[in-house]
Amino acid sequence: MSDLYNLAAYEVVEEKEIKEIQAAGWVLRHKKSGARIFAVSCDDDNKVFSIGFRTPPADSTGVAHILEHSVLCGSEKFPLKDPFVELVKGSLNTFLNAMTYPDKTVYPVASCNEKDFQNLMNVYMDAVFHPNIYREPKIFMQEGWHYELESPEADLIYNGVVYNEMKGAFSSPDEVLDRFTRKVLFPENCYGQESGGDPAFIPDLTYEDFLDFHRRYYHPSNSYIYLYGDMDMAEKLTWLDEEYLSHYDEISIDSRIISQKPFEKPVEAETFYSITEGESADNATYLSVSTVIGNNLDPLHYVAFQILEYTLLDAPGAPLKQALIDAGIGQDIMGGYDSGILQPYFSVVAKNANPDQKGEFLAVVKGTLRKLADEGINRKSLKAGMNYYEFRYREADYGSAPKGLMYGLQCMDSWLYDGDPMTHLEYQKTFDYLKKVVDDGYFEQLIREYLLDNPFEAVLTVSPKKNLTAEEDEKTARKLAAYKASLSEAEINHLVEQTRALKEYQESPSPQKDLEKIPMLRREDISREPEEIIWTEKEAHGVKVIHHEMFTSGIGYLKVLFDTSAVPVEDLPYVGFLKSLLGYVNTENFTYGDLTSEIHLNSGGVSFSVTSYPDLVQKGKFKGFFMASARVLYDKLDFGFSILAEILTRSILDDEKRMGDVISETRSRARMKLEGACHSAAVARATSYFSATSSYNDLTGGIGYYEFLENLEKEYAANKQAVIARLKSVMEKLFTTGNMLVSYTADEEGYRLLPDAMKKLTDVLPKGTEKRYPYVFQSGNRNEGFATASQVNYVARCGTFLGSGEEYTGALKILKVILSYDYLWINLRVKGGAYGCMSGFGRSGEGYFASYRDPNLKETNKIYEGVVDYLENFQVEDRDMTKYVIGTISDMDVPYPPSTRGNRGLSAYLSGVDQEMMAKEREEVLNATQEDIRKLAPLVKAVLATGSLCVIGNEDKIAAEKDLFGETKNLFHS
Repeated sequence: MSDLYNLAAYEVVEEKEIKEIQAAGWVLRHKKSGARIFAVSCDDDNKVFSIGFRTPPADSTGVAHILEHSVLCGSEKFPLKDPFVELVKGSLNTFLNAMTYPDKTVYPVASCNEKDFQNLMNVYMDAVFHPNIYREPKIFMQEGWHYELESPEADLIYNGVVYNEMKGAFSSPDEVLDRFTRKVLFPENCYGQESGGDPAFIPDLTYEDFLDFHRRYYHPSNSYIYLYGDMDMAEKLTWLDEEYLSHYDEISIDSRIISQKPFEKPVEAETFYSITEGESADNATYLSVSTVIGNNLDPLHYVAFQILEYTLLDAPGAPLKQALIDAGIGQDIMGGYDSGILQPYFSVVAKNANPDQKGEFLAVVKGTLRKLADEGINRKSLKAGMNYYEFRYREADYGSAPKGLMYGLQCMDSWLYDGDPMTHLEYQKTFDYLKKVVDDGYFEQLIREYLLDNPFEAVLTVSPKKNLTAEEDEKTARKLAAYKASLSEAEINHLVEQTRALKEYQESPSPQKDLEKIPMLRREDISREPEEIIWTEKEAHGVKVIHHEMFTSGIGYLKVLFDTSAVPVEDLPYVGFLKSLLGYVNTENFTYGDLTSEIHLNSGGVSFSVTSYPDLVQKGKFKGFFMASARVLYDKLDFGFSILAEILTRSILDDEKRMGDVISETRSRARMKLEGACHSAAVARATSYFSATSSYNDLTGGIGYYEFLENLEKEYAANKQAVIARLKSVMEKLFTTGNMLVSYTADEEGYRLLPDAMKKLTDVLPKGTEKRYPYVFQSGNRNEGFATASQVNYVARCGTFLGSGEEYTGALKILKVILSYDYLWINLRVKGGAYGCMSGFGRSGEGYFASYRDPNLKETNKIYEGVVDYLENFQVEDRDMTKYVIGTISDMDVPYPPSTRGNRGLSAYLSGVDQEMMAKEREEVLNATQEDIRKLAPLVKAVLATGSLCVIGNEDKIAAEKDLFGETKNLFHS
């Protein structure tokens, strides 16, 4: 790496070893253009490139967000209409996206393949600096907003991808609160604006203002270029200079984030969110107090306030949360430290409260904080919070997201504000300092200085208002009708012609010569070796142990599974509730607050879940489990089993008040989960009409489970002891050694410790009985339409090909790519304006189609029904077929961390997937032809013939399309 000093085009600003991530960090400046570069050299094959820009919005038209979408719609070198989609379809990327934040826009890519990585860099660099937006206004219309008028007699409407995306975002009460918080706290700087776009203001954005934003901010002088991984950094930097950066001279760009002047006294404000006519407005208000905490360049505050969030709010029994719950203010207490902007802030939120409790809410928050500042915070809880976050920082387990990507986003938390990009990556000295001062009143002083004696504060009330969405829709319709009435016949005809021209543009494929300009690998470049399934069946103390042997950096990933067939079917929702209850009530040896501290002082965390595994040998059957998981260092494995024993066998369920609090909080969080993933919920519900596995999942974690929680609150109020007794009975049946399976991901050294440690649990569990309760499932399409206050829809059409004579094949993985980024993408997103579309087909015989933040409903279902015809006539160039194959392999070859690889091994073991099946599937993908895709038409026809439809969405839209449904009802009732 010393050769970076020899690069004449660059000036080395800083060079440093970043021990925490085992990397060398280089901060450079491109001399001619002024571009900033941060290069992180390490031995990670999962290479990451990102280019970002500081993009502070001056209004809420969403210009930064619309531009983020639009620059990926073709460029000078790659003039096709949608190179982003072509890359998704035809590259080996491990990450490919773009993101708009309140003050920046970032374009990251990642790949383990060197050639592919270089191709991705090239397309993204050309996209941001030489986009087609100047040559084609229809890009702005498609991605941002446009008037849509099908005929002179039709109603005039707004449409556009970002416009519809943000209508969905503005439908969630939690997001309404988040946006309102920034608007009130930052009235004079960019954080008070909605960078994503407020649907009320998006149509104010003109094409010229859109282009001006790109001219102003998308220049190397305002850029932040990040490189991470095992690569020749000198070569990459030379390429960036020669191909792009050297073509620009440095200019002065004022993109500074102006700090909001602190308030002289706290401010109060109120806004509203929409609920349906059938929802109750009682106990549905959000009360919030948010305080601005200095700036994001202080590494101590950056970590310390995360620890305070854990200690004050997140941990069970956290004092702020507990004080509000005990005072009867809100049924769910949330909040925390928002550090992704220059001026971070700390919030405390009481959800499901009453507006007249605002004064008491503020008094309890401030009184509790004052008491903690004067008398001291529980040291055990603070140290547990420190250990929890230090474990997470060290482990760097981000699931399928490359850790290099997450480091790149984290470095922007300082770099964007003219700080050192390594500030927050060098976390060890911060933790070391905090450990030294934890007993010296450091955290108490933070509370005094920033949360008590700080007038830079907003006290907010967000209350429900029935039919607010309908009122806003009606207001928009009247505005558009009035505008249309003001137009001349010629102007109306112009809008009709503009609508027709846009649809023609959207329907016309890019010329083949343009498509071929996107660089692409060959099938021969791809390994034919499938992912290795790692598991070995062993036994300890009469219990099966599935060992996933691999290097884990000394961390053991433990899972203890209990077969839920030991519980009657009618009790399965209670099993679902146990995953939220256990660990949140006292045990014989710990209060629930001390229990959490004990867990995080000694481990990376304990969690509980309910999951199912389809049986691929006996099709239609499945295995359901309650799963207790722990992440521990090898020498703490005995603690892992001991703490699970404490929770599973010594939890005390008799505290009636605590039980009621947990039930209310669980219902609140389950609602938030549904609101945040309506497309997934709709797919799961529709699949539950015909699939026993999905029916089980619905009862223990889906819409059916949420309905159970709503009823459980009422049942508990009427007969507390009956509910408690039932939960105890479920636990007695479930937690036995005869019902137990252990999964452990660790190397051989880690496994040697398991048999002795495991006795900490097996010695205290009863043997149990062998009685089993088969899952009785009655199939039948209910085809439900669930009405919400959302402005958009989530449309799911699902089915099965079991019994149709069609068999699973690897070509179905290719079909997912083809549909999600061709047929569905063009029809639902490009032409229909939906923000997202997806599809999938599994080994268990299930298939689905889904839309996300979709303005349409019936029209979307018709698009799904057109898939068979599309497949029967499927014909593409051989190059395009190869592209689909490569894109499919990209999804199959994601480099996962050890915890996920262990999970995948467990899933294969329980479902009956072996290495031979994996190899066969990979061969079917790599050898697939167009004819193989056409042969899938009968299978898809069987999926559609199942006829299972579920929609979550706009109340009026569902009522208008009620003929599609067997039943329409509210998703939420309280």
